[in-house]
Amino acid sequence: MFELLKAYKKYDPAAKSYLEIFFLYPGPRAIFFHQIAHGLYNIGLYFIARLVADISRTLTGIEVHPGARIGKRLVIDHGVGCVIGETAIIGDDCVIFHGVTLGGVKFDPVKRHPTVGNRVLIGAGAKVLGPITIGDDARIGANAVVLKPVAAGAIIVAPQSVELPAKKNS
Repeated sequence: MFELLKAYKKYDPAAKSYLEIFFLYPGPRAIFFHQIAHGLYNIGLYFIARLVADISRTLTGIEVHPGARIGKRLVIDHGVGCVIGETAIIGDDCVIFHGVTLGGVKFDPVKRHPTVGNRVLIGAGAKVLGPITIGDDARIGANAVVLKPVAAGAIIVAPQSVELPAKKNS
């Protein structure tokens, strides 16, 4: 757990102490609950796993399916509105901001959620959908909708707004 708290302190300049992170940040709590739920899920106690996950979602605003596989030192910054689906896989040292969805695009019982590599940053409100792979060290900008695989080291941004020319006075 201390390794996770150190990751938060490293990535969040607003974090003043480990005590503050431990007691007041929803991300570490969501990951703690997920570790319990994931263990229960892996031994076939699906209902209890989902119950733990639901309690976590209620307390943190972060929804992580017990079947999701999460690597070490995942920083979920702010976190409210994050959804991580059942077959999602997240590598080590990733940062995810509030409102991110790692979701599916079909209902078949197959791998239907993204696989996120190591050291990936996913900006606020981004939607990464389907059984795609996000390569190591990729960066996904706020509000991007990603439906295709992303190469390692790539930077993906949402479409930019179009600036219209100023209206001429006649």
